[in-house]
Amino acid sequence: MINNDELHDEIGDNHIASCATNPVREDAFDITDDEKIEKIKKDVESILLTLGMDLTDDSMKGTPNRVAKMFVKEIFGGLNPAKKPKASTFDNNYKYGEMLVEKNITLYSTCEHHLLPIIGRAHVAYISNGRVIGLSKMNRIVEYYAKRPQVQERLTMQIVQELQKALGTEDVACVIDAKHLCVNSRGINDIESSTVTSEFGGKFKDPQARREFLDYIKLETKF
Repeated sequence: MINNDELHDEIGDNHIASCATNPVREDAFDITDDEKIEKIKKDVESILLTLGMDLTDDSMKGTPNRVAKMFVKEIFGGLNPAKKPKASTFDNNYKYGEMLVEKNITLYSTCEHHLLPIIGRAHVAYISNGRVIGLSKMNRIVEYYAKRPQVQERLTMQIVQELQKALGTEDVACVIDAKHLCVNSRGINDIESSTVTSEFGGKFKDPQARREFLDYIKLETKF
């Protein structure tokens, strides 16, 4: 009979998501960021000491604090709803009615199963039904949802859902192509493989619109 630890290892090693939203506790923000940093710093220090590291060494002295600040302020900053970007939209006064594609958005996230990096590109598109959104806001939405322990499938869906809500239209699509270091640098150690996920809403479910979007992604950008 498989025990709970073995089951959880199997779920994590196979990168299976347990829910469509990030599993965050209700009391997640009952303490301040500074309080979180202090608690995490002690935990990181304990881990490093258990591994046998000498934390009196000049190179290692500040590591627990650096890691704690990085977790709270940077790579997991997207967990905090206070940091959610304001997705301001505007009237489509110039009546642009075709597809708008923001491609090659740099993406840094963290696998929630092993806390190792996910590095890749997001490609996002929408068709306006009367509202438009600033280009940089699309990048910021990608960044916000990426800056948390994630699975790529969920991240792809969250980006589309957030833009659908902001723009008031179902006509939004996202494709993400990323490398997972939990696959590339441990386990199977496959340095060549990448993972592609997609979410197509509204008109993008039509094969012709989907094909047009995917063709735009393949265009070479020249300056």
